[in-house]
Amino acid sequence: MTIGKTRPAARTALREVRGVLHRLPVGEFAHGRVAPPPDLADRIEHFWSVRWNLEGLPPQVQQTLPHPSVHLVIEPGRADFWGVHTGCWTRELSGRSAAFGVKFRPGGFRGWFGQPLKTLANRSLPAGDLLGADARSMADVLDGRSDDEAADLASTLLRAHLPPAGDAALLAGRIADAAADDLTIRAAQQLADRFGRTLRALQRLFNDQVGVGPKWVINRYRIHEAVARVQAGEPVSWADLAHDLGYFDQAHFIADFRRLTGRTPVSYARSHHAAAGGR
Repeated sequence: MTIGKTRPAARTALREVRGVLHRLPVGEFAHGRVAPPPDLADRIEHFWSVRWNLEGLPPQVQQTLPHPSVHLVIEPGRADFWGVHTGCWTRELSGRSAAFGVKFRPGGFRGWFGQPLKTLANRSLPAGDLLGADARSMADVLDGRSDDEAADLASTLLRAHLPPAGDAALLAGRIADAAADDLTIRAAQQLADRFGRTLRALQRLFNDQVGVGPKWVINRYRIHEAVARVQAGEPVSWADLAHDLGYFDQAHFIADFRRLTGRTPVSYARSHHAAAGGR
């Protein structure tokens, strides 16, 4: 297909970066983000890029907390759609390379996929299965382009296959936003009540449009908040934090945190502060 040269409209605002458990030292690892153009803002959260140079250095493990989002991940020689990953995403980085991605909004990918997104959870799909021959053009985003240029190219390619915006997808996105932005929401029933749905209907909506249930989404955002408070560098009372996040007690919070990250909050805070102090 022909890539146009028209100037894109102003982009929407970006949300705060959350979910990266350990940041590699600047100079070895670079992470960029680009907001979507307005016409794709109901489908795409943002575009992202990572570049690393570990030549002559030992491999580094990058861990990221999951979000309720599908990603299109473009790496040298391949492009894949990845469903919601329900566990902590772990990747070993070595040598020198880069990747570019599209983070879809909750519900934003459903129209492209054409099936309940629960069936894509914890697995990937070659981009060519949905984009056909245009998937090969996705590799061009890594061809010396700036992040803005790469985002423009990816936007053009995705627009060529853009499905109509469904009401269910837009609703799922609004409900997921509420779970992310309002820490007083601590149970799926609260979301159901706020949006005038039964709990069962809300669960069906999320399994279809998001790929995971509303309870999972709420719990993941609670752990995101806990990690963000640790990374802010201020002293944390774990009992108070557990209460703020709506846990029955501190033990339930610790168990949830360890189940997702593989370590207790105290252990994570200690390692994070030690690494930050050494930079």
